[in-house]
Amino acid sequence: MADKEPVVERHVAEEEGEDSSAAAAAAGEEEDTGAQVAPIVRLEEVAVTTGEEDEESLVDMKAKLYRFDKDGNQWKERGTGTVKLLKHKENGKVRLVMRQAKTLKICANHLVISTTKMQEHAGSDKSCVWHAADFADGELKDEMFAIRFGSVENCKKFKDLVDEIAESLAKTEGESEEGSSAAGLLEKLSVSESKPEETAAKKESADAGKETETKTEATPAE
Repeated sequence: MADKEPVVERHVAEEEGEDSSAAAAAAGEEEDTGAQVAPIVRLEEVAVTTGEEDEESLVDMKAKLYRFDKDGNQWKERGTGTVKLLKHKENGKVRLVMRQAKTLKICANHLVISTTKMQEHAGSDKSCVWHAADFADGELKDEMFAIRFGSVENCKKFKDLVDEIAESLAKTEGESEEGSSAAGLLEKLSVSESKPEETAAKKESADAGKETETKTEATPAE
């Protein structure tokens, strides 16, 4: 009999556990009223604008940006994130924009112009350096930037594209200046060619006036 007593106690414990679980389940069913509680504050969707809606992305790469501190005479990290070349859909202008990865804070924002020149950074074929009038801090500043990419290929692709845009702008500006110079030359030629004709007309008018005066003096009075 002594060997069978623990078995009976185990069965009694299991039955008590099942009874307590069933009671808890029943209590849970009674507490669940099915009522839905409306949130105190309702959040509405807000349209977020980046200022890039009217621009087309020409390149989009991950990189690390540095700026040269003139006072300290050293390079300082500006941020790690995504650098883009954005072309405006209407006026065709291209700007360089870079945002930090987590905060999306702008760390570079300037136009690519005809004088923009990318140069390889000494000692690193993954980096390049350039000067720009930057507007990232809300005011134009003459900055010297250095950017480092994850691979040589990305650095070359970025540099070549910036150089291509700058060269295209320089060519367009050169053609525009030549056109203006040619127009000015034609205008001068037109003015110069018209002057002899005006002089001849004035001379004929003066001669006719003198001839009339002479005839008037020669006519005898009645």
